[in-house]
Order: sequence, then structure tokens, then C-alpha cells
Amino acid sequence: MKIPKISNILRKYFMITVATVIYAIGVSLFIEPNGIVPGGFTGVAMIISHFIPSLGTGTIILILNIPLIIAAIFVFGFRFLAPTIYAVALSSVLIDIFAQFDPITENLMLAALAGGFTMAVSLEIILREGATTGGTDVIVKLLRRKFKHLSAGKLFVITDGIIVALSALVFKDIEIALYAVICIIVYSTVIDMILYNRDEAKIIYIISDKYEAITDRLLNELDAGATFLEGVGAYSGAEKKVVLCVIKKRLAAKALKIIKSEDEASFAIVTTANEVFGEGYKIHGEQQI
Repeated sequence: MKIPKISNILRKYFMITVATVIYAIGVSLFIEPNGIVPGGFTGVAMIISHFIPSLGTGTIILILNIPLIIAAIFVFGFRFLAPTIYAVALSSVLIDIFAQFDPITENLMLAALAGGFTMAVSLEIILREGATTGGTDVIVKLLRRKFKHLSAGKLFVITDGIIVALSALVFKDIEIALYAVICIIVYSTVIDMILYNRDEAKIIYIISDKYEAITDRLLNELDAGATFLEGVGAYSGAEKKVVLCVIKKRLAAKALKIIKSEDEASFAIVTTANEVFGEGYKIHGEQQI
């Protein structure tokens, strides 16, 4: 078994620490003091805290996560969940600490926008470091372990929707619930933009008699990946080389310019790859859910 370097472990936990601070700020200084109830265990904890004010939201989050994490340890193992346990414990403590300070803003719209943004950024960092914030993240992991056909995105939407609807009933304030929906939309949108679009790439299929010159330039000027495929013209029956090129989205325009400059008669098909695993892109197994 490959043992990670101490420096890598320290870096991982430093980044998780930074992310949990950002997460706690989003919850305690934007979301909770304005009564906005987001989805997940954070929203559940805020609802419970309404009935048991002696318990802080962070403490309730920790209590809710304990049985869930114990169950997950039996399924995934302690080593896999150690970063998650650290993130859950630290964020729970920090949420209660920051709750003692005045909110940064009492404007509901600003609170929903800023809270959703900070929570998304922090979760992206935590996911990138191989951890989660517990709660519904772990529930979805456990469910998808057993029911692989279930969509993680749909599960999150359903659980968040139920929690927001419940908050509207508990607090008897539809307007606040609508701000919670805005918070969740911001949160989801930012997560998609940062966590998934950063790995989006373009796939270009190139058919050209000057495939060698085009490939050389793509490799040398853009550091793109390219593979030769064997093709046969349906009409002519002639054998052709098809260049399969995977390239970062931002470099696609430059790639097309190179193709055109080398062969204006070339045929290029451009499509989108939502995720790419391998050198220069995501590590295999990096995606958490």
C-alpha cells in the first residue's frame, strides 16, 4: 500500500481547515442569523435548534453526524473517512464559535447570495481534498453504494427541497423559505461551475490529408493530447487517419485556428467532454459522488 508523504497529509488537512472556516462563516455570519435554512444537515440542525435553543447549530450537526459516520466507517473504512470526520468535527465547533458574533449583513438577499457562495466554495475545497461535510453527502454515498442507478443530483434536490419546505412550516415564513431556495440555487450553481466545469474539455475529431502537420502543432504549441484512429471513407473506400484530440476548453479556438491554417479543406468535429480522467486532468477516482 502506498503511504502518502507527511507533507501531503499536512497540506490536505490545512486546506480542509481553511475550507471549514469559510463554511462556518457562511453558516454563522450569513445564513443562520437571518433565519435562512439551507438544505442538508445544516438546515435540519437549524430547525432542531429552533426547538432546543440551548443547543448550538454546530453541536446538533455533530450529534446528527455521529451515527451516520459510524455506519459509513463500516462500509468505507476509517482511513477513507478520516478527513470527513475531521471536517465535520471542526466545522461544527467553528459554527458555534462564530455564532457568538454579529452577522455580517442583515439584508436577506445578500445573506442568501453570500451564504450560498461561501458554502459552495468551502465544499469544493473539501471535496477536492477527499473529504465531505458529512450529512446528506454521506447519506448519498451510502445509498449509491447499494443503489448505483440513483442520481446523486436528484437525491440532493429532493432532500434539500424537503428541508426547505419543512422550514417554511416550522418558521411559518414563506418569504424566508424562498430566500433559502435562492441560497441553494447559488450554492448548486457555484459548485457546478467550480467542481465540474474546471474539468470540462473539448474533443476534436480531425480528418485531413495533412494530419501529421496538424498533430505536430497541436502537441507542440498547445500541449494537447492526440491519438490516431484508423478510418475508411464511406464513399471513396480510401483509408484515412482520424486524429482524436482532447484539449482544454479555453484552447479549443486556438486548436481550430491551427487546423484551418494547415488545411482549409480539413473536416473537424468538435464536441464537449464533461469530465476527463488522466494526465493533465482529473485523477481517476477523484470525483466524490
